[in-house]
Amino acid sequence: MRRWLLLCLMAFMVPAHAVLNIEITGAGEHQTPVSLVRFAGDVAIARGLLDIVGNDLVRTGLFKLVDPAGKSPHDPRDIRPSEWSGVEAVLIGSIESLAEGKVAVKFRLIDLVRNAELMSQVVTAKEDQVRAIGHRIADLVYERLTGSPGVFSTRIAYVSRDQGMYRLVVADSDGDNEQALLTSREPIMSPAWSPDGRQIAYVSFEKRRAMVYVQSLTSRQRTLIADFPGSNSAPTWSPDGARIAMVLTRDDESQIYLADSNGGHLRRITYSDAIDTEPSFSPDGKSLLFTSDRGGSPQIYRVSVDGGEVERMTFESGNAFSPRFHPDGKSFVFAHFSDGIFHIAVYDLDSRQTQILTAGGWEKKPSYAPNGKMILFASEVQGRGILATVSSDGRVKQKMVAQRGDIREPMWGPFLK
Repeated sequence: MRRWLLLCLMAFMVPAHAVLNIEITGAGEHQTPVSLVRFAGDVAIARGLLDIVGNDLVRTGLFKLVDPAGKSPHDPRDIRPSEWSGVEAVLIGSIESLAEGKVAVKFRLIDLVRNAELMSQVVTAKEDQVRAIGHRIADLVYERLTGSPGVFSTRIAYVSRDQGMYRLVVADSDGDNEQALLTSREPIMSPAWSPDGRQIAYVSFEKRRAMVYVQSLTSRQRTLIADFPGSNSAPTWSPDGARIAMVLTRDDESQIYLADSNGGHLRRITYSDAIDTEPSFSPDGKSLLFTSDRGGSPQIYRVSVDGGEVERMTFESGNAFSPRFHPDGKSFVFAHFSDGIFHIAVYDLDSRQTQILTAGGWEKKPSYAPNGKMILFASEVQGRGILATVSSDGRVKQKMVAQRGDIREPMWGPFLK
C-alpha cells in the first residue's frame, strides 16, 4: 500500500483515438415512462437530437423510453392523454433552418398525468452543434422531471494510454466528442478541473519527473506551476478557483501545500513523517480531505486550509484512498481496499457510516458529477483500464469501454458557466 501511495505522488486540441462503448446495468427505484416524439423539420437533425436525448435519459436508469407508436403531435393541443397509456411525459418539438447554417430548435415537455405543459423553450445554434443541443434538452427534461439539474452538458477528463503514448483527454459526459489536450510519451496523471471548467491542472512526467501544469481549454496555453525539487503531484482546485492544493516532496516528506492558482505564495499545510497525498477541497473551501498512512495504513483525514490539527475520518478494516466531497459537503466518496479488492464507497459525515456502492475489482479515483447523483471512477475489464459510473445510491451502474487502449485517472468536470 505504501508503494501505491508513492505512485500517487509520482498543447493542442486534436482528436483522441478512443471511442467508448457504453453498457448500463440496474435501474432506479422508480423509472418514469417518457415518450420522445420525432421533431418536425429536418429529419436527420431530428433523429440525431432525439438519439442523444434518449441515450442521456436512459443512462441515468431513472427513465424508460416508450415508443410513440406512430403518434407524431408537434403542438400540445394535439395531445390527448387518453391515447398515451403508460406514459407520464411526452417531449415534442420542431426544427427550423436559419441563415448561416444555424437552426432553431423549439421543444415542449408535456406532463400527461396532470395534463400540463412543464417546459417550452427555443435553442438556437449551428447545425454542427446538434450534440450540444441534445445534451441541453436532456438536461432540462431531467431537471423538470426529477427536480435536480442535469449533467449531460458537462464534460469529463481522463488519461488514455495506447501504443506507448499518453493522452490527456476531455470528452462529453457520455464519453463522445473526445479531444486530446496533451499528448506525450511520458506518463500524465491526476487531471483536475478548475471550478469554471475552463482550465485543467495535471501532472506530467515529460521532463522525466513529476511536475504540475495548468492548461487552458480555450487558448491551449499552459503554465508550469510546480517544479520544486523532488516530486510535484496531485493538484486540486479550491471552489473559488483562486488556489490549488498539491503534494510536494521538496522538504523530503510527501506533504500537502497550498498555492495561488499560478503557483505563487506557496504554504505548507500538513506536517508529518508519513505520506500525505490526494488532497480534496470541501465545497465551502475551508478544509481538505486527504489520504495518509500516518496511522500505519492508508486512511482518510481532514485538515483546515489554515493547517493545524488533523482529524482521522475513516477507520476501515481495509484501506481508504482518493476522497472527494459530495457537492453538498455532507459526505465523501473514496476507494476502499479490502481483501485484495477495491470498491467505491461513500462515507456519511453525520452518521459516520460507510456504504459500499460497487461489487469490487480494480475500482479507483472516484469523483462526483456536479449534481451529486452519479460517481465516475476508473475500473478494469480483462486487464484494460476503463471508465465506469455508479449512481449515488448504488442502483445504476455503467461501463464505458474504449475500442482500443487503456483509460485511467478520470475526473468529472463542473457545470458549464
